[in-house]
Amino acid sequence: MFFSLLKNRRSIRKYKIHEIEKDKIEKLMEAVLLSPSSKAKYPCEFIFVNDKDLLVKLSQSKPHGSAFLANAPLGIVVTADSAKSDVWIEDASIATTFILLAAEELGLGACWIQIRKRKYSETIDSEEYIRNVLSIPDNKRVLAMVGVGYPDETKMPRQEGDLEYDKVFFNQYGNY
Repeated sequence: MFFSLLKNRRSIRKYKIHEIEKDKIEKLMEAVLLSPSSKAKYPCEFIFVNDKDLLVKLSQSKPHGSAFLANAPLGIVVTADSAKSDVWIEDASIATTFILLAAEELGLGACWIQIRKRKYSETIDSEEYIRNVLSIPDNKRVLAMVGVGYPDETKMPRQEGDLEYDKVFFNQYGNY
């Protein structure tokens, strides 16, 4: 069943106009809080956004790859305190993955949006823009956002033949 979940999970950027039920949002919250953290530091914090005006503003956080968030019923902003953990990027990445997998398990579609090291404009980076929109303190880093909703597009599951087994080695690089 777990491998079916992995194969079926695809990046969904088109959503039906349908609000996500409170119990499913609570399950997504539970999923991020269950994600592991190096040395149990748990530097991540999450902002669940369902306000349409805020979602439109967040969708403008970078020139490419975030516009679909304007039509999502839910956006989740993944932040972390970089002073709390030197591996905050890894911890926040794992939490983002937990969101994607939990959404699939709940019958929702989701797609992540890279924010770290992206630009809103020539002078403002995407992190700063999002911090301003959501009043996030300066000591919090923004790694990513995830758009979530009921899928309004269908994508075929990944097939066994699509997997690049030549990227997997045994014991030493290059050993198949």
